[in-house]
Amino acid sequence: MTRRILPDLTGFGYPIGTSAGKRVYDGIRSLHRFRPLALGRQLGHTCRMADPRHPAFFGYGSLVNRATHDYAPGEPALLRGWRRTWRHTRLRPWPYLSAEPAESEIEGLVAAVPGDDWALLDQREAAYRRHTLAHEHITSSPGWADRVEIYAVDEVNAAKAAVHPILLSYLDTVVQGFLREFGEAGVARFFATTTSWTALLDDREEPIYSRHQRATASERALTDGHAEALGLARRRG
Repeated sequence: MTRRILPDLTGFGYPIGTSAGKRVYDGIRSLHRFRPLALGRQLGHTCRMADPRHPAFFGYGSLVNRATHDYAPGEPALLRGWRRTWRHTRLRPWPYLSAEPAESEIEGLVAAVPGDDWALLDQREAAYRRHTLAHEHITSSPGWADRVEIYAVDEVNAAKAAVHPILLSYLDTVVQGFLREFGEAGVARFFATTTSWTALLDDREEPIYSRHQRATASERALTDGHAEALGLARRRG
């Protein structure tokens, strides 16, 4: 009897028509249906790229209000060894918030600066200098924060005398940010941990602060209540 020669279609040396060849062929088909992701799920593993790390800033004033910038991601944090204070500079006619080393702690927002591109932020904070913070001074520093910097008024630009009031449009924007990140208790801590308060200029109807955010009636009332508790005089714009 002449034996029929069967082609080797398995690639493993077994003719496809034999029982051994069928077993190999079926195995190949099952491999074709194999899904590494499904196996990963069965094993409880998920294949993910490592989260990118970015330099970041610690904002403690208007930068806490995410509506004033688009730097992301961002997370609330606590900074030890610094305090928040009002400072006058020769570059601006009104005082703005600054930070300085002190035996204190302040809440704020850590936000990423992707690509280490500080140009626009440095322009916004033109009266300030950037300082690198020690990671151990920041409670719950985000894992994606590679380096955290803080803006503080450059002493070269500092004005010695406090001669102008604080813009209420600026303060409203700051308070709104703290309310959203830390709630009313956080707003109270903001007022309690900030030094060198001075009179307020009520410019709500015609805001002078270029990045002002429209505050709700309840947000304005919250700001007004804390300002009154501090005994801050108010001037009309």
